[in-house]
Amino acid sequence: MPNIHVSKMTNKLDGLHAISTNTITNEFCQKMNASKKANHICRICYSNQMLKSYRKNMQPALQRNSDALSQSVLDDADIPFYIHAFMRINAHGELINNNHFINIINIALKNPHCNFALWTKRKDIVNRVINLGYDLPSNLILVYSNPTINKVMYEPPKHFHKVFNNVEYEHKTEEQNCTGQQCINCMLCYNHNDTSVIIEATKLNGRTIKNAN
Repeated sequence: MPNIHVSKMTNKLDGLHAISTNTITNEFCQKMNASKKANHICRICYSNQMLKSYRKNMQPALQRNSDALSQSVLDDADIPFYIHAFMRINAHGELINNNHFINIINIALKNPHCNFALWTKRKDIVNRVINLGYDLPSNLILVYSNPTINKVMYEPPKHFHKVFNNVEYEHKTEEQNCTGQQCINCMLCYNHNDTSVIIEATKLNGRTIKNAN
């Protein structure tokens, strides 16, 4: 039976738990991190920096998750039950393949009492799995992680419930609604509500970047 590691989050995410994977071995993440486009948020990926330095010791546990969730679709008996009311998917890492997303869907189905919020840029994987006939559980909230800084999307892509945008500190200040509070004191991303567009000032190592350059 695979052991799915659950991370207890800190700082902005303090009070939440997450199912994450290894950013360092994710080909999509590494390609995006190496982007030549100056306005790609992945170039300043907090996870990539952390897992290569002061959180390097997390990599083995996250790699076990990467392997367990992506190599095959888990049997029902192997899908864990959680006591949490809210959980985050992809505090580190990104969807790897169809199996990964299908397993997340099945985890949500196994835990109907828990709201799961999944951050991803992989519209291709989401679309493929849904086109295979999988339905999104009502307790799985899909948050599209917009890769482009200052290019705010005001409508989530098809199948997504919300879109998370990053902007420079002084860009669209009046529209920024993710303003540094802890997630457990907001929860816009973790519930179905009238807010589908999230805008946050870009951060580096947990601190807002006040000068973009």
